[in-house]
Amino acid sequence: MAERLAARVEALVAIPSEGRHEEAILAELRRDLPDVFAVVDDQDSVLFALPERRPGAPLVLLAGHVDTVPIARSAPGRRGETLHGRGASDMKSGLAVMEEIANTLGSGESTSDLDVGLLFFGREELPFAESALVPLFDRHRDIADVALAIVLEPTANRLEVGCLGNLNATVVFEGEAAHAARPWLGRNAIHAAITALAPVTDLPIRDVEVDGLTYREVASVTTIQGGVATNVVPDRATAQVNFRYAPTHTPAEAERRLRELLGHPSATVEIVGNAPPGLVPAGNPLVERLRDAGDLAVGPKQAWTPVAEFGLVGVDAVNFGPGDPQYAHRDDEQVEVAALIRSYQVLRTFLKGTPREHNG
Repeated sequence: MAERLAARVEALVAIPSEGRHEEAILAELRRDLPDVFAVVDDQDSVLFALPERRPGAPLVLLAGHVDTVPIARSAPGRRGETLHGRGASDMKSGLAVMEEIANTLGSGESTSDLDVGLLFFGREELPFAESALVPLFDRHRDIADVALAIVLEPTANRLEVGCLGNLNATVVFEGEAAHAARPWLGRNAIHAAITALAPVTDLPIRDVEVDGLTYREVASVTTIQGGVATNVVPDRATAQVNFRYAPTHTPAEAERRLRELLGHPSATVEIVGNAPPGLVPAGNPLVERLRDAGDLAVGPKQAWTPVAEFGLVGVDAVNFGPGDPQYAHRDDEQVEVAALIRSYQVLRTFLKGTPREHNG
């Protein structure tokens, strides 16, 4: 089991799959799909497969994105019981676990009172406007029948529910150029930016509690550009601002809050992306069943994940996967083999449950 999972992660990591270039890895996953799964959609960076549905069996969807951020200096390789390379944590380790669960179901080694579907998709690491899931949900309105979606994002085998909203804005500051020896003849756009961005840089972290879980709202200036020469007063500066907001706020409320913070007369604010937060699923017995299957620690998702997109179509979704989020997107991205085994065992125990045990 350990060697199969490790080898599968290595094979998936070896396939480059940056956002918008997922064709090769999706084709590989389709070739390995057990016969018990029928592909119901394989277009637009998506591979969606379901078993033959049984009357009365709740449908659980295992979901994972196949794309990664750029490879950069990340180098694949195995060092002892640690697997390295782009996607090792986020989230080709989760894909390997999904495949192993699928193979177990396909071999007849495991029975369950649940039907299990598989959803592999791309473009998750790109702006929300390029989502591959939203068009899929438009094509398949019956996805609302899913009783629980488990997104195998990196959580270090914790159960993380909900997620933060992710708002990105471009802020442009216009000034007037002048000689740096006579700055009073111009208007310094960078000075205006410093003044206007101060409320963002000074904004304290805001803790928001939802169902006993604490989400941390934060705002950051992530890029800034301006100026043409060392002896010229700059007439233009541009900054990118990122606001991560709690599930208690709507995207419109978050946008209003950010515009209030950036209410400088020289600032023009353009919202370039606003991915909604993921709601915390309340009262779903399958969430409790998953937690009980591994005696899992439960916490908030201090990031944005596709659980939010499932929420848009009324599907409860949670994050649970083997990767450790502290290694996501880093050049030393990695995953432990033991973490792969743990994820697989928890999911298999979850699927083995019986209606009597979990539904009274």
